[in-house]
Amino acid sequence: MTTKRPHIPNDEMFKLLRMGQTKEFNALREHGRKCDLVGTDLRGCDLRGLDASGLDMSNCYLRQSDIRGVDFSKTNLSGASIHGAQIGGTLFPRELSSSEIRLSYEVGTRMRYRG
Repeated sequence: MTTKRPHIPNDEMFKLLRMGQTKEFNALREHGRKCDLVGTDLRGCDLRGLDASGLDMSNCYLRQSDIRGVDFSKTNLSGASIHGAQIGGTLFPRELSSSEIRLSYEVGTRMRYRG
């Protein structure tokens, strides 16, 4: 199986996240704006304050990102990588084991859901 490289779409919603404008992103989502984050490159982004509920962030690169306090419990993070991210207070999906999260954080593996 070949894994695609992370991409940077030409999308206003994605650009808001890349610039750390999570409040604006959340407000637009609240008003029905859609955003495709599957396989995107969010390395090094400040995502604090992100309302991630219902987002599909599978295969997303979150390496070196600041995701402190983000609630990912209702977010698809299958195949995502959080290598070196700031994760204090982050809530991960129940389907991700602590060992998957730790391996992704420490060595950059892509997280796999159990079951």
